[in-house]
Amino acid sequence: MTSAQEAAAPGREEVQRLFERSPHGALIGLELVDLGGVTLTARVPYSAQLVGNPQTGYLHGGVITTLIDQTSGAAVMLATGAEERIVTLDLRVDHLRAAEAGRDVYARADCYRLAREIAFAWCVAYEDDPERPFATSMSAFMRLREERSHG
Repeated sequence: MTSAQEAAAPGREEVQRLFERSPHGALIGLELVDLGGVTLTARVPYSAQLVGNPQTGYLHGGVITTLIDQTSGAAVMLATGAEERIVTLDLRVDHLRAAEAGRDVYARADCYRLAREIAFAWCVAYEDDPERPFATSMSAFMRLREERSHG
Protein backbone atom coordinates (compact mmCIF):
# COMPACT_ATOMS: atom_id res chain seq x y z
CA MET A 1 0.00 0.00 0.00
CA THR A 2 1.42 3.39 -0.95
CA SER A 3 1.48 6.27 1.52
CA ALA A 4 -1.27 8.01 -0.52
CA GLN A 5 -3.44 4.87 -0.33
CA GLU A 6 -2.76 4.53 3.40
CA ALA A 7 -3.69 8.17 4.00
CA ALA A 8 -6.98 7.63 2.19
CA ALA A 9 -7.79 4.29 3.86
CA PRO A 10 -11.16 4.26 5.65
CA GLY A 11 -10.89 4.91 9.35
CA ARG A 12 -7.47 6.56 9.39
CA GLU A 13 -8.84 10.06 9.93
CA GLU A 14 -11.21 8.84 12.64
CA VAL A 15 -8.36 7.08 14.45
CA GLN A 16 -6.27 10.26 14.30
CA ARG A 17 -9.20 12.27 15.69
CA LEU A 18 -9.67 9.74 18.50
CA PHE A 19 -6.17 10.50 19.71
CA GLU A 20 -6.51 14.25 19.22
CA ARG A 21 -9.90 14.62 20.95
CA SER A 22 -9.86 12.15 23.82
CA PRO A 23 -10.01 14.18 27.07
CA HIS A 24 -8.47 11.42 29.18
CA GLY A 25 -5.85 10.71 26.51
CA ALA A 26 -4.98 14.42 26.42
CA LEU A 27 -4.68 14.47 30.21
CA ILE A 28 -1.98 11.78 30.17
CA GLY A 29 -0.33 13.01 26.95
CA LEU A 30 -1.38 10.03 24.82
CA GLU A 31 -0.42 10.50 21.18
CA LEU A 32 -0.54 8.52 17.98
CA VAL A 33 3.01 7.85 16.78
CA ASP A 34 2.67 5.52 13.81
CA LEU A 35 -0.24 4.34 11.72
CA GLY A 36 0.93 1.76 9.22
CA GLY A 37 -1.32 -0.73 7.50
CA VAL A 38 -3.48 -2.31 10.21
CA THR A 39 -1.05 -1.86 13.10
CA LEU A 40 -0.70 1.34 15.07
CA THR A 41 1.62 2.64 17.75
CA ALA A 42 0.88 5.19 20.47
CA ARG A 43 3.02 6.83 23.15
CA VAL A 44 2.64 8.37 26.58
CA PRO A 45 5.57 10.65 27.46
CA TYR A 46 6.95 10.11 30.95
CA SER A 47 5.74 12.70 33.44
CA ALA A 48 6.15 12.89 37.21
CA GLN A 49 2.40 13.67 37.37
CA LEU A 50 1.66 10.17 36.04
CA VAL A 51 3.74 8.32 38.61
CA GLY A 52 1.86 5.86 40.81
CA ASN A 53 4.64 5.29 43.36
CA PRO A 54 6.88 8.30 44.10
CA GLN A 55 9.51 6.07 45.73
CA THR A 56 10.11 4.08 42.54
CA GLY A 57 9.03 6.55 39.85
CA TYR A 58 6.95 3.86 38.13
CA LEU A 59 3.98 5.02 36.08
CA HIS A 60 0.54 4.41 37.53
CA GLY A 61 -1.12 1.20 36.30
CA GLY A 62 -4.12 3.20 35.11
CA VAL A 63 -1.89 5.08 32.67
CA ILE A 64 -0.64 1.79 31.23
CA THR A 65 -4.19 0.43 31.01
CA THR A 66 -5.44 3.55 29.23
CA LEU A 67 -2.53 3.40 26.77
CA ILE A 68 -3.28 -0.25 25.97
CA ASP A 69 -7.08 0.10 25.85
CA GLN A 70 -7.17 3.15 23.61
CA THR A 71 -4.46 1.81 21.28
CA SER A 72 -6.25 -1.55 20.99
CA GLY A 73 -9.60 0.14 20.38
CA ALA A 74 -8.05 2.33 17.72
CA ALA A 75 -6.67 -0.78 16.00
CA VAL A 76 -10.21 -2.19 15.90
CA MET A 77 -11.52 1.11 14.52
CA LEU A 78 -8.88 0.97 11.82
CA ALA A 79 -9.85 -2.62 10.95
CA THR A 80 -13.56 -1.78 10.69
CA GLY A 81 -12.96 1.41 8.73
CA ALA A 82 -14.47 3.32 11.68
CA GLU A 83 -17.91 2.58 10.25
CA GLU A 84 -19.25 1.40 13.59
CA ARG A 85 -18.92 2.26 17.23
CA ILE A 86 -17.12 -0.13 19.55
CA VAL A 87 -17.01 -0.68 23.29
CA THR A 88 -14.48 -2.63 25.33
CA LEU A 89 -15.93 -5.95 26.52
CA ASP A 90 -12.83 -7.56 27.96
CA LEU A 91 -9.33 -6.23 28.50
CA ARG A 92 -6.74 -8.55 29.93
CA VAL A 93 -3.36 -7.01 30.71
CA ASP A 94 -0.44 -9.18 31.72
CA HIS A 95 2.09 -7.01 33.56
CA LEU A 96 5.40 -8.74 32.88
CA ARG A 97 7.51 -6.18 34.73
CA ALA A 98 7.32 -2.53 35.76
CA ALA A 99 7.82 0.04 33.02
CA GLU A 100 11.21 1.66 33.53
CA ALA A 101 11.01 4.88 35.54
CA GLY A 102 11.72 8.07 33.63
CA ARG A 103 11.01 6.52 30.21
CA ASP A 104 8.31 7.20 27.64
CA VAL A 105 6.06 4.20 27.08
CA TYR A 106 4.65 2.88 23.82
CA ALA A 107 1.90 0.47 22.81
CA ARG A 108 1.62 -1.33 19.48
CA ALA A 109 -1.73 -2.92 18.67
CA ASP A 110 -3.37 -4.90 15.91
CA CYS A 111 -6.91 -6.15 15.42
CA TYR A 112 -6.31 -9.81 14.64
CA ARG A 113 -9.91 -11.00 14.20
CA LEU A 114 -13.20 -9.40 13.23
CA ALA A 115 -16.12 -11.65 14.08
CA ARG A 116 -19.72 -10.72 13.39
CA GLU A 117 -20.40 -9.14 16.79
CA ILE A 118 -16.97 -8.96 18.41
CA ALA A 119 -13.49 -7.78 17.39
CA PHE A 120 -10.28 -9.04 18.98
CA ALA A 121 -7.02 -7.15 19.43
CA TRP A 122 -3.56 -7.85 20.80
CA CYS A 123 -1.19 -5.24 22.14
CA VAL A 124 2.34 -4.97 23.53
CA ALA A 125 3.53 -2.12 25.76
CA TYR A 126 7.24 -1.32 25.84
CA GLU A 127 9.87 1.40 26.21
CA ASP A 128 12.16 0.97 23.18
CA ASP A 129 11.73 -2.53 21.81
CA PRO A 130 8.37 -4.24 21.22
CA GLU A 131 10.25 -7.54 21.49
CA ARG A 132 10.92 -6.64 25.16
CA PRO A 133 7.48 -5.63 26.45
CA PHE A 134 6.64 -4.76 30.04
CA ALA A 135 2.98 -5.68 29.40
CA THR A 136 0.96 -7.62 26.87
CA SER A 137 -2.76 -7.55 26.28
CA MET A 138 -5.56 -9.43 24.59
CA SER A 139 -8.90 -7.67 24.36
CA ALA A 140 -12.38 -8.01 22.93
CA PHE A 141 -14.60 -5.20 21.68
CA MET A 142 -18.34 -5.28 20.98
CA ARG A 143 -19.14 -4.05 17.50
CA LEU A 144 -22.13 -1.69 17.81
CA ARG A 145 -24.05 -1.41 14.57
CA GLU A 146 -27.40 0.03 13.61
CA GLU A 147 -30.35 -1.93 15.05
CA ARG A 148 -31.62 -4.51 12.65
CA SER A 149 -35.30 -5.23 12.19
CA HIS A 150 -36.35 -8.55 13.72
CA GLY A 151 -39.65 -8.83 11.83
